Amino acid sequence: MVRLFVALALPALLKTQLSALSGGIPGAKWVAPENYHLTLRFIGEVEHWRAEEVDQALAAIRAPRFELSLAGIGTFEKAGRVQSLHVAAERTEALARLQAKVETALQRIGLEPERRRFAPHVTLARTDRAETHKLVEFVRGHSLFRAEAMAVEHFTLFSSRLGKDQAHYVPEVEYELA
Repeated sequence: MVRLFVALALPALLKTQLSALSGGIPGAKWVAPENYHLTLRFIGEVEHWRAEEVDQALAAIRAPRFELSLAGIGTFEKAGRVQSLHVAAERTEALARLQAKVETALQRIGLEPERRRFAPHVTLARTDRAETHKLVEFVRGHSLFRAEAMAVEHFTLFSSRLGKDQAHYVPEVEYELA
């Protein structure tokens, strides 16, 4: 079995900009800069033969290159508690189309549809153990964050190996955009 997800890898300069935001919230588990990415579709645990089908389905996707901007800090909540901090991604038509093509390709090979609505973002920290007032201060203090637009020239199939402190993400295959 292998744990997989499809994402946009981020350039080194953008990872450096995002990592500069890390810190200042006791109890937050900050994502390591090498693990920053924008998830297009979480797949989960699959057999190796299914992973090969996933690769073939993703390789057949045709989509244009595009620019993507990140701006603003947000949170995701569950049962009234802030679970994570993230930088939001601009929801462009090109990004939405690429994500829809990934979703369609994976459903065609028999994977269950994604239940959650696509909300493009880059997770900065897991915050279920952080104090709410510190999170509010952080969001207010960084609400004007903006990163230069990045050129999206490919998307990537990643494997995820869960570790003691955090997961380790490995880019398995890159799929070029036209």
